[in-house]
Amino acid sequence: MHLPNLFSLSEHLKRLSDDGDPLEVLAAAVDFEIFRGLLVKGLGYSDGAKGGRPAFDPVSMFKVLVVQAQHNLSDARMEYMIRDRLSWMRFFGFDLGGVMPDENTIRHYRSRLMESGALAEAMQAFEQQLQAQGYLAMGGQIIDATLVPAPKQRNTEDEKAAIKAGRSAKQIWRGKPHKAHQKDVDARWTIKMGGKVRYRPDGTPLPQIATPVFGYKSHISIDRRYGFIRKGAVTSAAHSDGRQLRHVIDTNNTASDVWADSAYRSKKNEGWLTQHMLKSRIHRKKPQGKPMPEHTSRANAAKSAIRAKVEHVFAHQKCRFGLYIRTIGLARAQAKMTLANLAYNFDRLIFHERRAAPG
Repeated sequence: MHLPNLFSLSEHLKRLSDDGDPLEVLAAAVDFEIFRGLLVKGLGYSDGAKGGRPAFDPVSMFKVLVVQAQHNLSDARMEYMIRDRLSWMRFFGFDLGGVMPDENTIRHYRSRLMESGALAEAMQAFEQQLQAQGYLAMGGQIIDATLVPAPKQRNTEDEKAAIKAGRSAKQIWRGKPHKAHQKDVDARWTIKMGGKVRYRPDGTPLPQIATPVFGYKSHISIDRRYGFIRKGAVTSAAHSDGRQLRHVIDTNNTASDVWADSAYRSKKNEGWLTQHMLKSRIHRKKPQGKPMPEHTSRANAAKSAIRAKVEHVFAHQKCRFGLYIRTIGLARAQAKMTLANLAYNFDRLIFHERRAAPG
């Protein structure tokens, strides 16, 4: 087989650029160097005085995690794709034929950032970059949650009872470390009701399609003006949406309006919003055993026109990223979702920058 020389490789990369390499667009839109300080701190890199093979550049590895989130790849598959794609090598700063991270390195790097809290700090650092570029959280905020599936667990009734009682995997599968390592005791089953709720003329609801889902739930708030994810949280799939309202509220938004569906409406939440001088735009629930009042239905429809913007975020993550939790445990799921939220915000910034560009 004829091996390409350096000139032909350079020409090949130039053609990728001419065709609009999306990673070059990402590198131009996002200043990845702003993350370097917090990444070095979170990883606990030494000064190299003790010798050993130099560690991979922290910013390069952070880019690896971002691209991995954009394509929802396993660590093993990510290792292969780094070696396979020239455009990815160029974006990460790896040399063709040089040393590249394997799956264990990728996993270790993500775990260190997760345990040190550096991923959450990265989300905040990018928020500061957005503000510096004029993308302030404006127009109020929209709150919502979506189910993110994880590998289903096959457990006995006794094992299910032990999980609900709060016992750890090591306690439940004592003497079976390999099995315990593969068991997720943080994820939960829940029922997803499909489609919009419709009512008969007498006010009784029509039946909906119920689909069981096992996994986690991603809770986010976006600003109405620009649509960036400003706050996020991750819980088990069975966790109540309403209980997470105060945890995803962005206090930096320039407007006080808060939009959300009826799952977030409760006396406790309404009181909390009033106490913090926030204006509730949360959907009202249908009175039990009575038809929905016409004025309430119209008000909810007006709110839905605004609240629907958050659905585009989830559609982007699920359809373009293929969002799916491959890891075990809540902490790792939080790391995965934080990276997915960051990756979405990067794409959103590119969208706004392109729209603002002349011509």
